[in-house]
Amino acid sequence: MNIAVAETLSLDSVEYDPIAHLNLLFSHPSTVSSVARISSTIQRHKDDLSQSIAALETAQTYGPDSSLERMQLAQAELASLFQRIESVRSRALQTERDITTMTADIKRLDGTKRNLTHSMTALKRLQMLTTAYEQLRGQARTRQYRECAGLLQAVLQLMRHFNSYRSIEQIAVLSRNVSDIQRELLEQVCEDFEIAFAKGEVAASRGVLVEACLVMDALGDHAKTRLVTWYVNTELREYRQVFRGNDEAGSLDNIGRRYAWFKRMLKTHEEEHAAIFPPHWRVSETLAMAFCDGTREDFKGILEKSMRRLDGTKLDVNLLLSCLQETMDFEQGLERRFASEPRASIDTLSSADDRIQNFNGSISVAFEPYLSLWVESQDRALAAMIPKYKTQPLIPSDDEFSPQAVIPSAIELFHFYKLTLSQCAKLSTGERLLDLSKTLAKYLDEYAQQVLVTFLQRGGPQGAPLQDIILVLNTADFWHTNTNQLEESIKKRIDPDMASKVDLSSQSDAFMGVASAAVMSLVAKVELDCEGAWREMRNTNWSRMESVSDHSSYVGELLRHVNGKAQEILPLVVKPQYARAFCDNLVEHLAVAYINNVVQCRPVCEVGAEQMLLDKYVLTKSFENLLSYHNSNNTPPTTATSTTTTTSSSTTTAPSSSAPSTPHHPPPAGFVKRVNQFMTRIDPLLKTLQVRPSPPEGLVQAYLIHIGDRSETNFRKILELKGVRKPDHAHLLELFAIHREGASASGAIQLVERSPLLTPLMAGPSLSSASAAAAAVAGLAGGGGAGVGGNSAAAAAAMASAGLPGRFDAAALGEKLFNAARDGVERMGTTAAAAPGLGGGGVGGGGGVPGEKATINENLKNIGKFFRRDLGGLGSRFGKRDITPTGG
Repeated sequence: MNIAVAETLSLDSVEYDPIAHLNLLFSHPSTVSSVARISSTIQRHKDDLSQSIAALETAQTYGPDSSLERMQLAQAELASLFQRIESVRSRALQTERDITTMTADIKRLDGTKRNLTHSMTALKRLQMLTTAYEQLRGQARTRQYRECAGLLQAVLQLMRHFNSYRSIEQIAVLSRNVSDIQRELLEQVCEDFEIAFAKGEVAASRGVLVEACLVMDALGDHAKTRLVTWYVNTELREYRQVFRGNDEAGSLDNIGRRYAWFKRMLKTHEEEHAAIFPPHWRVSETLAMAFCDGTREDFKGILEKSMRRLDGTKLDVNLLLSCLQETMDFEQGLERRFASEPRASIDTLSSADDRIQNFNGSISVAFEPYLSLWVESQDRALAAMIPKYKTQPLIPSDDEFSPQAVIPSAIELFHFYKLTLSQCAKLSTGERLLDLSKTLAKYLDEYAQQVLVTFLQRGGPQGAPLQDIILVLNTADFWHTNTNQLEESIKKRIDPDMASKVDLSSQSDAFMGVASAAVMSLVAKVELDCEGAWREMRNTNWSRMESVSDHSSYVGELLRHVNGKAQEILPLVVKPQYARAFCDNLVEHLAVAYINNVVQCRPVCEVGAEQMLLDKYVLTKSFENLLSYHNSNNTPPTTATSTTTTTSSSTTTAPSSSAPSTPHHPPPAGFVKRVNQFMTRIDPLLKTLQVRPSPPEGLVQAYLIHIGDRSETNFRKILELKGVRKPDHAHLLELFAIHREGASASGAIQLVERSPLLTPLMAGPSLSSASAAAAAVAGLAGGGGAGVGGNSAAAAAAMASAGLPGRFDAAALGEKLFNAARDGVERMGTTAAAAPGLGGGGVGGGGGVPGEKATINENLKNIGKFFRRDLGGLGSRFGKRDITPTGG
């Protein structure tokens, strides 16, 4: 049955599957016996298929409609097609030859006609040329120049058609005749002009001369140039004879006579001669330029001769400037006159050409090499102004002080610079303007060093008056801004190839250094006023204090002086960035003074250290509100809110009379952060002093945790500050060495070699603040002493060892500058030697190296650069960061 079913499956199916077919045939083991029968059936079917295929192939090959027969038929048809194509091509070629034969006569006739027409045209032109030439000769003999001009243009135009026929003798002869008549006309016209001008018959011969110019125009540019050159030389002959042959008339004193002569001559030309020449020749402009060229060469010789006088007298600068100014006025007059001349016609090519003459600088360029004398005169004028500015009052007697005011001498100097720069830019935009910029830069340095710094150094131990400091600050800021603008103005006016050589950045930095010095002078005034409060702190017995209170008595006194001075100073500081700088530096200096006074208060017991820590917190909270005094809308009352905190089971309340009122605007977050950074420097020292020496391990561990250095010397300082008895030092030092090595081995505490807080304290012999200030100012004054990154750290250490806060003295201005720069570097966590531009020599470049000298001016420049960086030396970079209503 399976076999019957299997047979129903068509072997011819496209989707035939032999596997499925076999599975169907042998679906049961019992069907295996039919394998032979199925195999024979499949074989028979295969044989039938093979026979059928063979029969179909034979029929296809040898049948009447076989493929071979069709291919042979196609080949025969292709051969027939190619024969027909070749026959068509042959007939086409034959047809073309027949047509060419038929049209050959027509082509010959066309060529003959074209040659005949060309010959007739050439003969006609030759006839016209011959006729025009004969007429031109006749008109030339009778000086009928108007007709000559027209005929000459026709002859030259016709002659161009025969340039290719010059190999023919008759044409060559005619060409030579035309050239001869051109030369004859040129010489004849020039002769007519010479005779008319020599005999003074210009007016009578004007008509002939006007027509003669038409002939010269027809002759071409060379003829026109010859005639104009002759006319210019004729007109200027008298000028050259008078002013070149006579030393007196040709001197610089008589420069006005030259220009007056030319103006008279130009007026005569325009009234009597200008109408002779065609307007597009621009004879007036050519005449003016020839005068300028000759005058320029005359001036070069005169100036060179003046510089080589045997009697040694120099050229008068005022005379030089007067001549130059008169020359420039003359040039500008010519430029305006000829730039506004109307063109003859907008339709002609000549009128469309732009004017190529430029009179600006045509004569005055001769003066430029000698403008250095003028620059030297400006140098002498500025040199005389600086000493006068040093003695002038900062506020005129008839004026009142204003917080926005600038020293009058700065305004006067600014106007002098503006006028001088404008004048020089008119005279020269090249090397002389660059020389002037260097002179201006030199006296900007002098003004910063000898005037502004001198004002800051007045007043003796009390320092300069507050109003003077504010005026110096405003003036330094005024010049810092205007110096940058001055540089840009010079770069716009000077020649582009010299713009890169103009650089006033060092002068701008110098004024920024003066501004920083003024800010430090304001800080010093507050420090000086706080000396009584610090004295009260030092007089307190901190070694026998038994309990802590809200705050010590000196805190209220200190805050009263600080807030009082801040309330007096900050409303006078106009710009927020300087107010912020003042507050930043004031807080930092007070923090340093607090540490120095802690050293002077030794020995300090544990309770005393805790009280100092509470006092520090009260000071910090009050200092955070210092900037509120700068806000004009905030006038702090005499009473203030209280601030309470809990530390070591003690309650502290800020003194009610010490802090400003809560401001309408909260203090800037940046300023609050900076205050806390300054004041928290004190914490490690006070927290270590709070620990009792017994058990000794506790004190050692506290030192390693809070101070965190490996210095045995610094540990001794802590013992001395705590008042530990000398006999107990050995045991504590032994424990310190053991715990130090243990902490290093375990890596639990990262120890530095020397603490930056303790290392400067109590170092070396006692030194008064005056001595420290003298040492610092010696470096600033250029004696090769302390500088930022140099020996200023040693000076600060000497002051700290003396235990006294820095007190302002006029001679100690350098100290203030150096401390500002030094502390800014410390904020960055870098050593002074690593600060770019400040290492080694520091400010002034002294660096303590023998033989190296620096001026205070160079120090000011470098300090100005320092404070322009965002190191926080004066708070934030002036005018660049934390600009809020209170400068935060």
